Amino acid sequence: MSSQILRLLKKSGDEVEMRRVEYVGPQVGRELVEKGGLAVLLTLFGILVYVWFRFEYRFALGAIAALIHDTLIVVGFFSLLRLEFDLTVLAAILAVIGYSLNDTIVVFDRIRENFVKLRKQHSVNVMNASINQMLGRTVMTSVTTALVLIVLFVVGGELIHNFSTALLLGVIIGTYSSIYIASTSALVLGVSKADLMPVEKEGAEKTTETFKW
Repeated sequence: MSSQILRLLKKSGDEVEMRRVEYVGPQVGRELVEKGGLAVLLTLFGILVYVWFRFEYRFALGAIAALIHDTLIVVGFFSLLRLEFDLTVLAAILAVIGYSLNDTIVVFDRIRENFVKLRKQHSVNVMNASINQMLGRTVMTSVTTALVLIVLFVVGGELIHNFSTALLLGVIIGTYSSIYIASTSALVLGVSKADLMPVEKEGAEKTTETFKW
């Protein structure tokens, strides 16, 4: 096709020079799938290790369950509607993983604090109280982010249309998954206050002080 266009232009009397010819075949698509999938898997593995050391392995598995849930829904949405999946969409999926993880870490931090404060409460009550305390902050953050993405979707043009679509869907899905899937998964796995209470050092002496008024 390029040679035919070149001959037609030469017949018109214009000086034309062929500088470069590129062809995108199925090999590029296969490399995108392999390297993109590897990037997502390595990201999830790194998150698993990070949450495991910062919190507890049950929280790590709950966070990974929520992130896999988010990724599968976004990819399934593009597959169902037969939308173009390119590098920008892959970048959006990785951004969704980071966004969802941020909300999950915030909720986990509050759960850990409440396990120390509410020692006599059942694990279900502690998680319920923690989620309710963080619900307003999470919803407000997601709404403001979604407003920006809606503007990008409407006026951003075709170049970032799929990117903004993936991010918008990921923000919506990631908001409820960090609340209702990550915490619930950790609870189903049997996390309790004993797993998050600070460990007392052996031989530590307890001191009491008395004050005279």
